[in-house]
Amino acid sequence: MLGHRNWIAVVDSAYPLQTSAGVETVETDADHLEVVKTVLDQIAKTKHVRPVIFTDAELKLVPEADAHGVTAYREALAAILGKMEAQSLPHEEIIGKLDEAGRTFHVLVLKTRMTIPYTSVFIRLECGYWSADAEKRLREAMSRQAR
Repeated sequence: MLGHRNWIAVVDSAYPLQTSAGVETVETDADHLEVVKTVLDQIAKTKHVRPVIFTDAELKLVPEADAHGVTAYREALAAILGKMEAQSLPHEEIIGKLDEAGRTFHVLVLKTRMTIPYTSVFIRLECGYWSADAEKRLREAMSRQAR
């Protein structure tokens, strides 16, 4: 059911319950990295969407001394993402994007058992069979035609 402009967020257990009408939160009671992997595997099986991945910029700087296990988490997440690029933005900026998207589009938030801060993985779905470059060319052609 989800298509381009929808979001899927795999979040830690302290992630806030957002109140925008389009934001649906599901408590998974599951391992965070397993949920990330499952979601990405399911998206990979589709033809109609592709993932654009965002992670919290803060994650890179969370020290092991303050958040035991964060180093192993970063390594495991990097292994799951493989060659997929993840954009890094400040946490509050990403939450703002979800809140804004939730006003018009569906946002699925999957809460996990994770207890390390700034480990959320945010996935914006884009059209799988139409690229940003193709859209740009189409808009340019339409602009030329309107003149």
